[in-house]
Amino acid sequence: MSMLVDSLVDALGKQHQPCAAKDEPRIVSLVPSITELLCELGLARYLVGRTGFCIHPKSVVQAIPKIGGTKDVNIEKIRQLAPTHLIVNIDENEKPTVETLAQFVPHVIVTHPLVPRDNLDLYQLLGGIFGVQERAQELCSQFEAAYAALSPAMASSPAHTQQVVYCIWQDPWMTVSRDTYIAAMLALIGWQTWSPSNSILRYPGFQWSSAIQHPIDRVLLSTEPYRFTETHVDALEKQLGLPVQLVDGEMLSWYGSRAIAGLQYLKQLSAQ
Repeated sequence: MSMLVDSLVDALGKQHQPCAAKDEPRIVSLVPSITELLCELGLARYLVGRTGFCIHPKSVVQAIPKIGGTKDVNIEKIRQLAPTHLIVNIDENEKPTVETLAQFVPHVIVTHPLVPRDNLDLYQLLGGIFGVQERAQELCSQFEAAYAALSPAMASSPAHTQQVVYCIWQDPWMTVSRDTYIAAMLALIGWQTWSPSNSILRYPGFQWSSAIQHPIDRVLLSTEPYRFTETHVDALEKQLGLPVQLVDGEMLSWYGSRAIAGLQYLKQLSAQ
């Protein structure tokens, strides 16, 4: 599939140019799921920097220098790496940090997938910029196949819709609003996320005393960013008297190539 230059537009509407065939880009990724995607696209050799949270694929990223976290970035270390491209995400990275980095990194690619099918544009954007359109199209085909296989769960009747509280943190307890990627993933199988109606935040804090006043069918504890475990599940079930379930946070919140496995994981969840 050919990639038109006009279509290489990132989440801020910025037009990007494809790298010339003779170029060897130097990429710093501040987004764990996109670091994984770049490796899946065959671009690992161009990655010169990653965050400490960029942990997949383990055998590959171990050789790539760490430049801090997604929020606490070591700007001077990135400067020394002399990247040509920086890849960031609106939710995961701090705007002032990105603006500082943009002063010396020639190309800043901003991402912000909001719904699962946004992954198709993401694959094509990075594939077009870095000259791996064929591999990007392979990922698009794999995504479409996984999406189609999920169709029976997506077609569930309203009677099967469930109200869930998806927890990403405790002390304080935090959840996700319905305009997040996580909520859009869960909505594919009819699981509607609850969040405080008086909050405009995408990741609001909440009190259980407020949540349980609503018809909640189950509580989901994510394995990331907080590392919830089965011990937390048991304790919260006793406290609330509601079904509580541990779910794989990477499968539900990581876009990029992980989203393909995420759709397959959703199909498993829908059967529970």
